Amino acid sequence: MTGDATTGEIVSGGGVGSFPAAAPNVSTGGGPGGRLRDPASSHAAQPDEGPMGHPATGRRPAPIAELAISSMAAMLAGGVYLAAHLPKPPPLGPAVGLLIGGSSLTALAVFMLARLRPFAWHTFFLVGRWAFAAYVVIAGLLGFVFVFDGTRGAILAVLVLTLLVFAIDVPMIVAFTVARHEQVEPLDGTRSRAGDNPDSATVDT
Repeated sequence: MTGDATTGEIVSGGGVGSFPAAAPNVSTGGGPGGRLRDPASSHAAQPDEGPMGHPATGRRPAPIAELAISSMAAMLAGGVYLAAHLPKPPPLGPAVGLLIGGSSLTALAVFMLARLRPFAWHTFFLVGRWAFAAYVVIAGLLGFVFVFDGTRGAILAVLVLTLLVFAIDVPMIVAFTVARHEQVEPLDGTRSRAGDNPDSATVDT
């Protein structure tokens, strides 16, 4: 008995018989016992996934960390600007501008953060309170250095406020980065990552 795989014919004894050629299959397993599947189904339509493995909603998470990082950069720039002029009195215009801009970004980040639903608030505060305590100590030490160095008046006030905003930004970035990856269970019973919930504070793309 002989066969032709292309025409689907078998020659056996006295005649030729034909049969429908089987559709090619591809094994998904590593051996002969692997499950067979149609190659056409290998690229079956799947829901688009977001950046963290969840179905894309056409939106991106609110840029909370980005806003806080931008504010932190403004505070660092303002602090370096003031420290570079000491002990001489520096022009306060650039430092005050950076302080206002950075604190506005921080306020916007806090506003967006408060709107996140659902969100792992327990994890956020668990991480944030210790980070905040550490940076309050750091900001306090830096403020003491400026006071001990004889800084007074408006320059000291701008420096203290700059250190305060900085002490808020860094713990918020750390706590949010940890909490956004925490699995939370919303009211509908489905589990999702806090930072990718479509009902949270998002920005349309």
